Amino acid sequence: MSEIPPAIYRRRDLHYFVSSRFVATAVSQVQAVAIAWQIYDMERSALSLGLVGLCQFVPMFLLTLPAGDITDRFNQRRVYALAAGLQAACSALFLGLSLFHAQSVWMFYAVLVLFGAARGFAGPSGQSLLPFLVPQEKLSHAISVNSSAFTAAVIAGPALGGFLYIYGPVTVYSICIAGFAIAAMIVFNLGGRHVKPEQSLATRLERVAEGVRYVRSRPVILGAISLDLFAVLLGGATALLPIYARDILHVGPDGLGLLRSAPAAGAFIMAAYLTRFHIKRHVGVKMFASVAVFGLATIVFGFSTWFPLSLAALFVLGAADLVSVNVRSSLIQLSTPDAMRGRVSSVSILFIGASNELGEFESGTTAALLGTVPAVVVGGIGTLLVVGLWMKLFPALRRVDNYDDLSSGRTA
Repeated sequence: MSEIPPAIYRRRDLHYFVSSRFVATAVSQVQAVAIAWQIYDMERSALSLGLVGLCQFVPMFLLTLPAGDITDRFNQRRVYALAAGLQAACSALFLGLSLFHAQSVWMFYAVLVLFGAARGFAGPSGQSLLPFLVPQEKLSHAISVNSSAFTAAVIAGPALGGFLYIYGPVTVYSICIAGFAIAAMIVFNLGGRHVKPEQSLATRLERVAEGVRYVRSRPVILGAISLDLFAVLLGGATALLPIYARDILHVGPDGLGLLRSAPAAGAFIMAAYLTRFHIKRHVGVKMFASVAVFGLATIVFGFSTWFPLSLAALFVLGAADLVSVNVRSSLIQLSTPDAMRGRVSSVSILFIGASNELGEFESGTTAALLGTVPAVVVGGIGTLLVVGLWMKLFPALRRVDNYDDLSSGRTA
């Protein structure tokens, strides 16, 4: 492949990309608050909240890996734009259900399945696009900038969702339609590098399997992804926030918005810090430590009945989670060749992104069986146990000192 002239990288492309991701993430969070509150208001059960996650997990699980292959074979910008357009269509369906005062929760679940399918395509295409918009030497900084924007959106989104829900779900879903549409239009017109897919006689299944084998062959990447998987799966306290807001802390929908924003506030502060002060040494150890702090903060939140303490625990939880996300993203992006970015990103998203929804289902089901507080506390304890086990199973990840170790082979 011939060398790409530096002029191909336009500063505005990174800004546009970050802006589109901010908008799409913010309205997704706004919509999540509305959906959770509507469904819990209709059903008043922890299991109903768990099904919100399951309905999105199933299509994401089935489609994320094929979507990664499609992303590698077609223009990522168009794949992401079409996925964002489908998300806008789902918001329109939620709007219709709210306008006609639908009383069947299963109609909402059906739209969530479609929304999960859209996310299955949006994830790999969006995550793999960033390395094509900036030079390699600026990628680590671009990841931090993108993380800062993402977490800022996750802060603003839930708080805005809780506030807007006071005016009703119709207002919320109308804003979501516009947000997803704007994100689609921005990404569709991005520039940057365009890599022509390699000609191959391999079948789609073989290409997908190639991405899985690539991750399995690198214990540092596999360890980082799977560690985050179990942390998210076991520490899914956010799925139960409507119960905490209504029945334990008694703070209403605006309080729910603040609870959902608290982890993102912590993540935003940490992302801003990491943008200025990059992690340069003891990368692996710091990742394990951050996941352990995540588990401890989950336990504190689970026991808390005081709103300020609950917010503080969620703030710490979000800051710790951002460290592991930053390390994992850097490990993946700096270790993956261009031709496989979509497929490797899809494996990561399948482990991490889809596990958010599976974690919601696990938390809802556990809460229905054990009670809300025991479910959260047990999840936090489980996270701590996973950290200890993974430090033994993946010593290569624990030994990573700096990102240069990846290219030198000292962590293999």
